[in-house]
Amino acid sequence: MSENGGSGVADVFCNRCGHRNPPESRFCSSCGAPLDASVEDRPTITYQLDTPTEANEAIEVDLGEVPSGGMLVVHSGPNAGSRFAVDQDTITVGRHPESDIFLDDITVSRRHVEIVRQGDAFVVRDVGSLNGTYVNRQRIDETTLHDGDELQVGKFKLLYVGGGAAGSAGSA
Repeated sequence: MSENGGSGVADVFCNRCGHRNPPESRFCSSCGAPLDASVEDRPTITYQLDTPTEANEAIEVDLGEVPSGGMLVVHSGPNAGSRFAVDQDTITVGRHPESDIFLDDITVSRRHVEIVRQGDAFVVRDVGSLNGTYVNRQRIDETTLHDGDELQVGKFKLLYVGGGAAGSAGSA
């Protein structure tokens, strides 16, 4: 996650827009929002990604920022670093501007996928996309999301970080 010359200090993500900022930043260079510089002593979870194109890339998530339903973190694609709360009964994902998670790229269908709450779990369901939906590099029509799963929608690769009781697996 840190691309700051190997100093060991993690980049700071804006809580408002998700933009990645250098660790010494006090304000977001994209939207101007103040950045929380006190990231020390916060519980975090780190995911080590091991995909052919992003081997050894790690994503660190502040557990205090994860809502009870979890969150999706874009780790690859045009909006890398963006974070989306999974906190509704149904979340629409697609290129349509009224989607709950708007992914603006031609590889994403206007109405690509839905994430639906079923009890304590969330189910991801392809809703007739042209390029398909993948979870952990397997094409799916419908499957339950688990902590640490990688959801691919077009060029976008999103990491699911489970919240509440579902978010206890995968910590490092």
